[in-house]
Amino acid sequence: MAENKNSQILWKKILQYFFQGLVVLAPIGITLYAVVWLFTTVDNILPNFLHNFFPGTLEVAPDGSLKTIPGVGFIFVITIVFLVGWISSNFFVGRLVDVFDKMLEHTPGVKFIYTSVKDFLEAFTGNKKKFDKPVLASVDAADVWRVGFITQETASRFELEEHAIVYIPLAYSITGVTYIVPKNKIRLLENTSPADAMKFAVSGGVTDVD
Repeated sequence: MAENKNSQILWKKILQYFFQGLVVLAPIGITLYAVVWLFTTVDNILPNFLHNFFPGTLEVAPDGSLKTIPGVGFIFVITIVFLVGWISSNFFVGRLVDVFDKMLEHTPGVKFIYTSVKDFLEAFTGNKKKFDKPVLASVDAADVWRVGFITQETASRFELEEHAIVYIPLAYSITGVTYIVPKNKIRLLENTSPADAMKFAVSGGVTDVD
């Protein structure tokens, strides 16, 4: 009897250590995999691009493959993005970008994809950040609250002057739900940063909030 009990305790310890190790290694492994995948993808695309548009730029190996330096493609893309951001901050270039932007926004078929991606990215970065006002919103039942973000202070376009538009992130997902919530059912989280609120919501409440 004692032997069976000791065996059960041993297996519980083994499972406990296994899951503890999984909790430690899984986030690290997934992050490293994503970074390596990004590096590899960019490094594989750039040589073919350069070879097609600028033949002779890269040396061709005996087996017919292009010789590359790991990491150069990733650095190249980061540099291009930085330069575009820097150049577009120029007044005249900025005006040209605005003209091109308006053209895409009014192009049938393209405007839906373009405006959706643009608005989503601007919600996190740039001068038009939307997810910068973390709140608690009661959208399910009385005294039941969800962590979200006010994206528009008023829903007057829907003839709801006393309502605000709140985006509620879903746990372990890149998606969320948009609610039109009465302002008296919204509590502003003044002492919580937007980043902490987002991590708390996406992690299912596991992440600590300072």
